[in-house]
Amino acid sequence: MTLQGRARIHAALGDPTRLAIVDALTLGDASPGELAADLDLPTNLVAHHVRVLRDAGLLVRTRSEGDRRRTYLRLDPAALASLASPPLPPAERVVFVCTHNSARSQLAAALWRHRSGAPAASAGTRPAARVHPRAVTVAHRHGLDLDPAGTAHVDAVVHDGDLVIAVCDNAHEDLTGPVRPRLHWSVPDPARVDTDDAFEAAYTDLAGRIDRLAPAIAP
Repeated sequence: MTLQGRARIHAALGDPTRLAIVDALTLGDASPGELAADLDLPTNLVAHHVRVLRDAGLLVRTRSEGDRRRTYLRLDPAALASLASPPLPPAERVVFVCTHNSARSQLAAALWRHRSGAPAASAGTRPAARVHPRAVTVAHRHGLDLDPAGTAHVDAVVHDGDLVIAVCDNAHEDLTGPVRPRLHWSVPDPARVDTDDAFEAAYTDLAGRIDRLAPAIAP
């Protein structure tokens, strides 16, 4: 769907009554009269908002197979799906990059492999000698495995066809030339605080971002 079409849908949803109608139709169909009764609204007001939602492509009207005079409204799943961000181009692999390749990028790669089942790797612009022990601990707590000695430089890891995601500001700003990140996640460095809570917060931040990204990558 075009940006203009998506904007029409967002505009149609920018009214509390229309959003309530969409909520009411999320799990089942209803007639305009049933919507008016359920939402305690005048029928003429419901008719107006239904018309706006139909014009935006969100609703489909069908005639009852029983009482042919009655119509029912249902949501168009394709229209709702179009509100999501457009999919990214296909990627052979996702490579997560941070400065030292000792915490955020390691956790992100392990999370990606675990949650998507797709290939992933991690690297650093200035890799440390080892993975941070607290990163290993939080990974094990969530059923993930990290190799304590498995750090690498970005030049030795990134290949053509990879989707590169910088998971720290320094890496995002350091990566120039042919290794340019397609995405940047500004995840705070847990090693600066160096507490279990800080590493858990980084894990939670990365997990949420990965859950949002995975559906956007075309197979």
